[in-house]
Amino acid sequence: MGDVQMLMEMGFPKERAEYALKVTNNKGVEPAMEWLLAHVDEPIPQQPAVEEAPSTSNSEKVAGEAKSLKCDDCGKLCKDQGEVEFHAAKTGHSNFSESTEEKKPLTEEEKKQQLALIEEKLKQKRLEREERERQDALERERNRIKSGKDMSEARRRIEELEMKKIIEQRKREKAEEKAARERVKAQIEADKARRKASQTSPTAETPVASSSSVSSTTPTADASVKSPPKEYKETRIQVRLQDGSTLTETFNVNEQLSAVRVFIQMKTGNETPFGLMTTFPRKVFDCDDFEKPLSALGLVPSAVLIMTKVNV
Repeated sequence: MGDVQMLMEMGFPKERAEYALKVTNNKGVEPAMEWLLAHVDEPIPQQPAVEEAPSTSNSEKVAGEAKSLKCDDCGKLCKDQGEVEFHAAKTGHSNFSESTEEKKPLTEEEKKQQLALIEEKLKQKRLEREERERQDALERERNRIKSGKDMSEARRRIEELEMKKIIEQRKREKAEEKAARERVKAQIEADKARRKASQTSPTAETPVASSSSVSSTTPTADASVKSPPKEYKETRIQVRLQDGSTLTETFNVNEQLSAVRVFIQMKTGNETPFGLMTTFPRKVFDCDDFEKPLSALGLVPSAVLIMTKVNV
């Protein structure tokens, strides 16, 4: 009922408004207005009307019969109760009374003005709909970009945490190595002081024996001063990737083989599982090997690792 009254308020006859809503399957005011504008001069099928038998009492009351309803607040004439309800909902007016004044149909000039107003409203509604669709598309695009940024930020934070773990582990290992070096240095100094004290002790009664003792102990001392095997603290690892390129990095010998794997993932961005192996001698590292230090795997002082595929 509201759609019919809205079309009537725009100047369309009630019969044409009802017929336009019917042929547009009651989809709303806008499709009905478009149909009415496209079929301005087209007649509509006449609906059979129920005839009422004229009575003497009705004919006598024609002269004084109420022909419309008038809004006492603004003076607007309404044809029937439906128009009254629509006007009341639209303006908030509530005072109406019967009137013998008949609501006149619109003139041709008024119809043209009404049609122009309707076309303007339709155009405005189309523009509003297009603007809503554009805003919705922009909002979807912003959400998509934000989601991509959030994923990138999460990946970056994970990489930073992994690198912080590696750096902290290296710092701990360096601190442990420094403490070990200090202990070894202190032990060497203590050994030197002990040997010096034993060598400078007086042996006046047997000077010859002392000299011979010194001469006899000299080769032994020379023999004990042999350079000990070099202890490597770092190792240089070269990794041959699957595309033929190489990566080179220096690691602490006490770092696990898993640190090399993390280094490869950080540099290549490869998140798929892969394995590592050596060729001379040939060895394919398994899951347990990744938890072992590089020194225990024989990858000191340098080594070449080859990146391999893992069958999942």
